[in-house]
Amino acid sequence: MSDKVSRRQFAKIAGLSAASVAGPLELAEAKAAAVSRRGSGFPAGFVWGTATSSYQVEGAVDEDGRGASIWDKFVRIPGKIEDATTGDRANEHYHRYKEDIALIKDLGCKAYRFSIAWPRVFPDGDGKPNPKGLDFYNRLVDELLKNGIEPWATLYHWDLPQSLQDRFGGWRSTETCKIFGDYAGYVAERLTDRVRNVFTLNESGRFVQFGYGLGIDAPGVTLPQREVNQVRHNSALAHGIAVQAVRARGRRGTRVGPAENIDVCVPALDTPEHVRAAEIALREMNAGYLNVIMTGRYTDAFLKYAGADAPKYSDAELKIIGSPVDFLGLNIYAPQNYVVPSDQGAGFMPLPIPKSFPHMSSDWLRIAPETIYWVPKLAAKIWKTDAIYITENGTSGDDVVSPDGKIYDTDRIMYLRNYLAQLQRATAEGVPVRGYFLWSLMDNFEWVFGLSKRFGLYHVNFDTQVRTAKLSASYYRNVIARNAAGV
Repeated sequence: MSDKVSRRQFAKIAGLSAASVAGPLELAEAKAAAVSRRGSGFPAGFVWGTATSSYQVEGAVDEDGRGASIWDKFVRIPGKIEDATTGDRANEHYHRYKEDIALIKDLGCKAYRFSIAWPRVFPDGDGKPNPKGLDFYNRLVDELLKNGIEPWATLYHWDLPQSLQDRFGGWRSTETCKIFGDYAGYVAERLTDRVRNVFTLNESGRFVQFGYGLGIDAPGVTLPQREVNQVRHNSALAHGIAVQAVRARGRRGTRVGPAENIDVCVPALDTPEHVRAAEIALREMNAGYLNVIMTGRYTDAFLKYAGADAPKYSDAELKIIGSPVDFLGLNIYAPQNYVVPSDQGAGFMPLPIPKSFPHMSSDWLRIAPETIYWVPKLAAKIWKTDAIYITENGTSGDDVVSPDGKIYDTDRIMYLRNYLAQLQRATAEGVPVRGYFLWSLMDNFEWVFGLSKRFGLYHVNFDTQVRTAKLSASYYRNVIARNAAGV
């Protein structure tokens, strides 16, 4: 240190004056008081959580009577999974759930979004239930509540029982929709004495298009567009049937809604004309699932665009699909479309994404923090909802283990800091976002990427199953404690 700058002077320059040498608790309390005084941060009662899904973390695929899912079969098709791994073992969450719940508690999260493996509860999808399968979720829920963590359950996160795929073609048949309703009612009857919030289907847009259109995900089918649109309609119908089943058989006060990877549309410029174009685009680009769920009808523009490929349906089905929901869950990562106004077509024009657009370690995960501001803001206006939850948001990273055994994932912190700042901006303007579930609690089986993409706050050594907190876990813990995005 230069002789021209004393240690006391250096401390002042660095912001480490005598007032800053208090203990960590006093500093945290002072920061919280400062946030409260200036009225910033998220609303009081904002729900902070994290999320996983059954096939991605549970493992134990052949234990306690669990049946096979379409992913159990799909991962064994050569070339389908990037690193040739499977979810057979995954994170061993089925046996290590108490350890993992301790990780959630250490973050300060008061909510945990998990999914129920349909073939664990009904090995064949229907017929005789498997008591041992439901017992696991009873234990999980009880342990969460014991630790002061509210359980938020998802009924379907892609692990369709293989038997239903074999017998009915999976979501190609309305028989699967009806059976899903029976499963939803069975679960609601037995868990909603403790689980007060239930999501129906997770990311219909992904599992329909990727699983039945492109063949990239399970079950690996490639159907013509007309049949893909019908599968999407059936998934919306399954959602509506499940909503009605949860209301009929769940405890009074149980809340239910969808969790969808909305097709993101962001205004290229923050002008009234561009914002209006983005509003139209968000409705029309999501007309095949979210809009029909929230309004009970397909838009004229959607039906005109689909033409002869439009799904076949009845008025009775639309009424079921449009069953009122209690909240809207949105999985938001990256923009699919920047849009500008247009005097042709529906009133908007999507712009091509430049090759130079920045992205995270996953090429598809473009960095656009404004996405999480605009989407809920526009969604609340379009669908007149007063309760939105960000059911997934997060990023993959290289997550190199340093020589000291720690993971300094500053890229993930950068991503979260900027996205949460934009989400805070939205709530400050009155956008009704009530909670946020970070994806993901820990590294897991990331579908077609296998174990090669890491999204977790906790690093997982898949050989030893040791969990190690990344630096981003400390960042998120601080956000929750302050109820503010921070810096």
